[in-house]
Amino acid sequence: MATTSSPRRSGADTPVRGILLRIGSVVMFGIMFAAMKLAGDDGVVAIEMVFYRAVFGMPIVLAWLALGPGLADIQPNRPWAHAVRSAIGLTGITLNFFALILLPLADATTIGFTAPIFATILSALILKEHVGRHRWMAVAIGFIGVIVITRPGGSSGLPGLGIMVALLGALGTSGVTITLRQLGSTETVGSIVFWFFVACAVVGGIGTAIWGSTHGLHTMGLLAIGGVAGAVAQILMTASLRAASVSTVAPFDYLQIVMAIIMGWLLWYAVPSAATLAGAALIAGSGLYTAYREHRLRRDSVAATPPV
Repeated sequence: MATTSSPRRSGADTPVRGILLRIGSVVMFGIMFAAMKLAGDDGVVAIEMVFYRAVFGMPIVLAWLALGPGLADIQPNRPWAHAVRSAIGLTGITLNFFALILLPLADATTIGFTAPIFATILSALILKEHVGRHRWMAVAIGFIGVIVITRPGGSSGLPGLGIMVALLGALGTSGVTITLRQLGSTETVGSIVFWFFVACAVVGGIGTAIWGSTHGLHTMGLLAIGGVAGAVAQILMTASLRAASVSTVAPFDYLQIVMAIIMGWLLWYAVPSAATLAGAALIAGSGLYTAYREHRLRRDSVAATPPV
């Protein structure tokens, strides 16, 4: 599960276009994760996935910048803030790719969607945002979903290391969400995306030189597909936020769980357990309720604002 900032929209919302773009991003993210997991089956390690995602995705990002906001958009106003965001994001994406290697695709994807739950907790602890009882209830339901999937005690059949890595990856993703809220006030979307890809290429390249190995044409093809799909997904997700509000498009992110289940069945003949499906329903329900609650609070706040 990837995150991005919420770019300022111009003109009236176009919800249908925003939803279609978001669904497109979900499909592309699903292709990326499936391709990376297949590459992992061929012996590719997580840090290599980070590197090749950046290398194969960077031309797509540069083309998007050239055709859209322009290459001047990449100039950072707060370089150290980008460095912090990149460090957190690198940690999170590396752990997410490692979880793909250790867990079935559907389980890794579903546990990854606990990121909004962790983001709620971090927003209260770090940003000192007010979190009401309804959102805390959603957090509790989401964690119950994790318990249902993982069934502490080893009865789930999932490796404990994989579960821990997936949860830490989700925590890293939530940390990115918090930093993007702070970066969004001074930095452009283009600069945030570009410099993160640069950080992934540099750090991933060093890691690949140390822990990587030579791969065949088939495996490199999978990495190329994953890198290109990931970059396209990022751009489509950004475009969806320009077309419609976050509360309109974000709920469609949970289609990624469905995508992961379908991909897992088609590529690995993996049928998710009843516990995975039940836990996914609880986690998705928690996230959807949180999105609905934030939309309602924002709408009520606007309605309560007196006209100028």
